[in-house]
Amino acid sequence: MGKIVLKKVNKSFGDTAVIPGIDLTIENGEFVVFVGPSGCGKSTLLRLIAGLEDTTSGVIEIDGKDVTGEAPAKRQLAMVFQSYALYPHMSVRKNIAFPLKMAKMPQAEIDRKVEDAARILNLTNYLERRPGQLSGGQRQRVAIGRAIVRQPSAFLFDEPLSNLDAALRGSMRIEISELHQQLKTTMIYVTHDQVEAMTMADKIVVLNAGNIEQVGSPLELYRSPRNLFVAGFIGSPKMNFVTGPYAQARNAATVGVRPEHMTMSTSEGEWRGTVTVAEHLGADTFLHINVDGIGLVTARASGEFAVNHGDTVFITPDPNRIHRFDANGNALA
Repeated sequence: MGKIVLKKVNKSFGDTAVIPGIDLTIENGEFVVFVGPSGCGKSTLLRLIAGLEDTTSGVIEIDGKDVTGEAPAKRQLAMVFQSYALYPHMSVRKNIAFPLKMAKMPQAEIDRKVEDAARILNLTNYLERRPGQLSGGQRQRVAIGRAIVRQPSAFLFDEPLSNLDAALRGSMRIEISELHQQLKTTMIYVTHDQVEAMTMADKIVVLNAGNIEQVGSPLELYRSPRNLFVAGFIGSPKMNFVTGPYAQARNAATVGVRPEHMTMSTSEGEWRGTVTVAEHLGADTFLHINVDGIGLVTARASGEFAVNHGDTVFITPDPNRIHRFDANGNALA
């Protein structure tokens, strides 16, 4: 089991509240991603759950038990950090087995658990190697293996892919998602990368300045952002925001339009603009357009939409995909 409940959890340093008071329920078996900009409190919140930081006030429950004052070792959680924290002089086998040896588990059981973890993570052929002989992705898998053998109630990942290159991050995202499907164990994953959040999560928790802005599935947050912050954070490239007469005509202080929710043309459309930058990426072309009376807009077009810097283009936002926000930045129905 791995149900985690936070009740009015607060973390303050002196007079500064880093986590001003959070209520959150993470169901058993969920893959939950904490996402937000640097300094939003996501890693601090993870460390509070792990017991690596003391709460100032509030309650943390794991499977119905109050663990707020419990030491990390008693919470039945396993944490995987951004740094692999492997012992360089030990083999992969010994690194994975280390927490079980510290627990004085019988050697036969240790061997079985290590072999099982290595099979799940495709590390069987690397068990006798040392970390220095492995790639970054393989070292991260060893760190995950060391967590798996403990059979925790939940896994806590603190930006585990930040040290990897783009290609490895992509493959490791898939591997961690597949691992979750195999183990069916609760996973909490911290990242500042909203692409990781969208591709991996069952449920996303968007944090800003220690507050939860919105909780929901990736599609819920994409389709129905609660406010300007969530609308601008979820989605890549980010949503365009338009103020002034265009928004006022739609009874809003701000109107949001995603780059992919516009029709592009070289002959006619609702908005007329000049291309300032064209990013041709193959399947897609991202256009940065200076639109008359609107300002700079980002649009997503087909990869074969052949326009370049200085060309005139016409844009028509999809009227059914426009988001409206009031003067306080909250979404309007």
